[in-house]
Amino acid sequence: MASHAKQNTIFLTEQETERIRATVKRRVQSCLRQKGNAREPRDKTAALQQATGASLMADMGGAPDPDMAQTQGRQGDTIPVLAVGQPYPPCAVSLHHLQAMKIADLRMETHHRGRQLRIQRISPVVDLAARSWAMVQDEHGEETERLEVCLHKVRHGEDVLESAKTFIIKDPYFTLTDQGEPTLRIDHLSDLVVCHDEPTIHGSDVAAAEKAATACKQRGNAALKQQDLPLAHVEYSRGLRTANQSLLAENHPDLARDLFRNRAYVNLLLEQYDEAISDARASLTGRDDQRSRELDGKAHFRAGCAAYHLGNYEEAKQFFQHQQKVSPDDKDARKELNRAEKRVQESKNGAYDLVKISRGLSQKCPRADAATFLENTRIKDSPGRGRGLFAVRDMGVGDIVMGERPVCCVWGHESDAFTAMTYDLRDDKIRFSPVGLTKAIVQKLLSNPSQMATVMDLYGDWDGGGKTEVLNQDGPMVDVFRVHDIMSRNAFHPGNQFGGDDVRSPSTGLWAHAAYINHSCIANAKKEYFGDLIILRATKPIRAGEEIFHTYQDSLDYDARQTALMTTWGFECRCGLCTAEQADGIEVRNRRLELAGEADAFVEKTAWAGAKRLAIRKAQRLAQSIDETYDADRYKDLPRRHSENIRAWLRKASPR
Repeated sequence: MASHAKQNTIFLTEQETERIRATVKRRVQSCLRQKGNAREPRDKTAALQQATGASLMADMGGAPDPDMAQTQGRQGDTIPVLAVGQPYPPCAVSLHHLQAMKIADLRMETHHRGRQLRIQRISPVVDLAARSWAMVQDEHGEETERLEVCLHKVRHGEDVLESAKTFIIKDPYFTLTDQGEPTLRIDHLSDLVVCHDEPTIHGSDVAAAEKAATACKQRGNAALKQQDLPLAHVEYSRGLRTANQSLLAENHPDLARDLFRNRAYVNLLLEQYDEAISDARASLTGRDDQRSRELDGKAHFRAGCAAYHLGNYEEAKQFFQHQQKVSPDDKDARKELNRAEKRVQESKNGAYDLVKISRGLSQKCPRADAATFLENTRIKDSPGRGRGLFAVRDMGVGDIVMGERPVCCVWGHESDAFTAMTYDLRDDKIRFSPVGLTKAIVQKLLSNPSQMATVMDLYGDWDGGGKTEVLNQDGPMVDVFRVHDIMSRNAFHPGNQFGGDDVRSPSTGLWAHAAYINHSCIANAKKEYFGDLIILRATKPIRAGEEIFHTYQDSLDYDARQTALMTTWGFECRCGLCTAEQADGIEVRNRRLELAGEADAFVEKTAWAGAKRLAIRKAQRLAQSIDETYDADRYKDLPRRHSENIRAWLRKASPR
């Protein structure tokens, strides 16, 4: 990475840029040539040796990662590369509607729609920066093939391929790697079903079913004690499938309730809040004896905490109120009820205690305890801009237009922060992309599909192929390509509030409502951040029905500004200021930038306090020279931004 002292810039060599393009295009051409060809069998022994050797080298850091690109600067400095622009939707069909196939039936560069492939991992997992892979065989051990999971390879902190031995692939995609090797490829994590052994219960043996379900509960409790949350979830789920068999459920309903209650707690820790709420509800006894009231109080508390984390504060308030009824002496419930009531009020009136919120923020706690306030705005069609955000009431300068907590925010100092170079085949552009945020959003949507509609309604270049389903019998489905495109067009940088930010690990977040605010270089609102709480304030009077704008890119250089807007957000700004600057022509714009540079250098080295007359006259001449580059008629009622700094200096240096 070639960089400044704070490492805020990455430079690719021309050779590396061309290598990335050539590698991706070569793969695409090879795939097209081989499309539909029958798969060639692999030698199992050689495949195992290849995977074992690659795994050892990856663990030791002794082999170059093919996903990494060399950047200009320090020797050995690299960054992951991902090809984008060939999206396809996830499988929307549940397993029992998919027809089984074998590895031997695979065809090159083919999505085997309507099929499922059951496989077993037989090699160590090779863990690379942007993917994991291993060798697998079909359930009868007849054929061996390579399986890779791209980018979205981790679930609950564990590599998915490491989490089990047996998997089912939905709509198997057989293709080539960038290095030209055949592979089964998983892009959508929901297309890979992790299989766990199930207890075998013969006939209607209630006693055996009870014993099996109880054993699952005990194993789940042991896993929970060891903080192995994924395993605890697996065991409680396995126990529930047994406990909910009709005869056992009729004779021993409390066993299922215990399992639901325990799994609700695990879901809370795994941040699977949707399921935590449904489990807690399923565990309620409704009985009035002391023990049942205590257990129901636990369930209400867990559901309330889950609803609170989802930002559903009114629902959380109701759960905590129910807990107060069954457990009136519970101080924790009273405390959480008070918090929920404060959040409900914030969501209605936007009366934030920003001083208190700021005091509660730190690098360890970068997320604000605050509600989203949207009552002043609504989303409507904006002519020529798609959709936009509009005021529903008059607001004055400094008023809070809206406040919002994000769908997801990743801070630069956190392990989830991750940048990659993406080469987009659709426009032949290489970009630096905060794919760590994409990964985090996908994880959140898999855990809480109730949030799916909020995210998927945002604009992205890939529309998901028109698919709208988010759930089937196998669980939630997340289109990772759509999430990436939505993130690329809608994410914000909340500033380096807690340190740790650089180009490799940027702080980025997705605020779904704020994402509808369109850009204008002549904005009427401005963002502030308090941790991950975004506050939008009016910078001008805003009338009811008026569209709200803020500035995405505020460079004084018209050409650089337009390039950035097109590259990152995909549009050309045609606001009044840009229209005027375009009409100025390149020579006038360059002269104005040159003068603005001189003025900024003057301001930087010349203190306004005690400034001498000679310095003031020089500042006046600079300001006048800049203003003379503006056409009076063309810039009537438009800001003259290039002279703002020197004018501000003059106001302080000579207030008369």
